[in-house]
Amino acid sequence: MNVPFLDLQAQYRTIKPELDSAISAVLDKSAYVLGPAVAEFEKNFALYCHSEHCVGVNNGTNALLLALRALGVGHGDEVITAANTFIATAAAIAHAGAKPVLVDVDPVSRTLDPNLIERAITPKTKVIIPVHLYGRCADMDPILAIAAKHNLVVLEDAAQAHGAKYKGRVAGAMGTLAAFSFYPGKNLGAYGEGGAVTTTNADLARRVRMLRDHGSDKKYYHEILGYNARLEGIQGAVLNTKLRYLDKWNNGRNKVAQSYNKRLQDGPVGVPDMNPDYYQVFHLYVVETPKREELQKYLQEHGVSTLIHYPVPIHLQKAFADLGHREGDFPVTEALAGQILSLPMFPELTDDQIDYVAATIKEFFGVR
Repeated sequence: MNVPFLDLQAQYRTIKPELDSAISAVLDKSAYVLGPAVAEFEKNFALYCHSEHCVGVNNGTNALLLALRALGVGHGDEVITAANTFIATAAAIAHAGAKPVLVDVDPVSRTLDPNLIERAITPKTKVIIPVHLYGRCADMDPILAIAAKHNLVVLEDAAQAHGAKYKGRVAGAMGTLAAFSFYPGKNLGAYGEGGAVTTTNADLARRVRMLRDHGSDKKYYHEILGYNARLEGIQGAVLNTKLRYLDKWNNGRNKVAQSYNKRLQDGPVGVPDMNPDYYQVFHLYVVETPKREELQKYLQEHGVSTLIHYPVPIHLQKAFADLGHREGDFPVTEALAGQILSLPMFPELTDDQIDYVAATIKEFFGVR
């Protein structure tokens, strides 16, 4: 049996007529950049995230960058974030001119450890970016309390958490701002690149809108120096169509994760924690084993595709050598990087496919 890591075609087939119609409407209007389809998506996604404003941009990295720039973050500032994240989180901080200050993560949640944040705060600290990793929100209550105590802004990195909840609150509405990615493989994915910033602050929303469009609030009148980071009309149409199905797909991912956990619990690999305070949307289903490389090879030989998110921590990447970190600085993140393996995860996975993946893992370890 062959089990792909992700099957975007399976999803497309289920809503093809609606998508084709939505895309055709954009083509008929020739509204290729921003336009009514993007405006409609912004309205609906803001409602979905329980936020006042949504600003569509061209990718998730720029969503983080423009949010930081809207906050006035720049040279000489510091921004705290998780050591265990995709490089875009730290790259956006650096591109804003600030210094990424990394903090290790909790070994169970794999997200920013609130107990380590305060020791990383300096007079230069301006923002905390908790990362909602793999579809699970960070532990937001203590993070928000620390931010309030030190007069810091919280910017959620929700690139992997569309629809995720923390104690009943949805990702994208807990911090002052939140940044989303709509890369095709995300729970809510465009057919190309895409991103968005959500916020309840009208002034920040206006500033992000100007920053995405060359600093302009009115065509050819530029108040600030901005970027070309506009969301395309076709992507707005795709996202608006797919948004109607997001909850259904997230529930499907939950069922897949529960099925994996049932088959692998108390077995040879560590499985994701299922804390009831969190509604996880399982952008990724990540297991842990010291025999990661051997297991990955065995699964590949037996038709099961897997990936590693992420094999090299940010502080050990050459791109961030100037931060001056060395191996051992973030032990939990480093331990995870050596053991994590992402199994196939998409809502359309069948019970037979899940059974096969779990059975193949057990076969590798010689257990029943």
